[in-house]
Amino acid sequence: MRILFQGDSITDASRNRERDCMRGHGYATIVSGKLGFDYPNEYEFINRGVGGNRVTDLLARIQCHIINLEPDVMSILIGVNDVWHEINSQNGVRTELFEHVYNILIQEVKAAKPDIKIMIMEPFVLKGSATEENWDAFKNGVAEKAAAVKRVAEKNGLPFISLQDKFDEACKKAPEDYWLFDGVHPTAAGHELIAREWIKKFEEIISM
Repeated sequence: MRILFQGDSITDASRNRERDCMRGHGYATIVSGKLGFDYPNEYEFINRGVGGNRVTDLLARIQCHIINLEPDVMSILIGVNDVWHEINSQNGVRTELFEHVYNILIQEVKAAKPDIKIMIMEPFVLKGSATEENWDAFKNGVAEKAAAVKRVAEKNGLPFISLQDKFDEACKKAPEDYWLFDGVHPTAAGHELIAREWIKKFEEIISM
């Protein structure tokens, strides 16, 4: 079974572009290690996250980085850059367009590979060095994208992995920068949190 991790820099996590076995320092590697250890040779793992991507960028590379890879399972984590790029360079993706493009992405993938299992992951943000100056814009913008992502999952009958509430709860145990070092990018502990939620949802869909 081929598993594809798709998204932005949170998924990318400095992965090696030349070697698929080097999946970066993030949740994709943690998931690969856990499932690979528990189920030797049952799964093939591919990470195609690209730092800086918005949903429109992901759609633009749908053929080479999704369809041509013929995954059996794919997870998608996208949305924070659609907000961040607007704040920094007025090149974000408004929520209505974000949702529309996301739906097109899902529909195109399912048309090309009807039996694929897709897990939709919720974008998240915390107050940190990259977000504090424009905190209200980040918080409200990412919340809008998160709501849109959940609607996409519901419309297409796909499993939804909630993450914002998990990070908010985690912040009761340790400060924000313990989980997301700049308010956007996870630390090792933050990636572990994502990986645990990913595996939990994966085990649910595989048992169905």
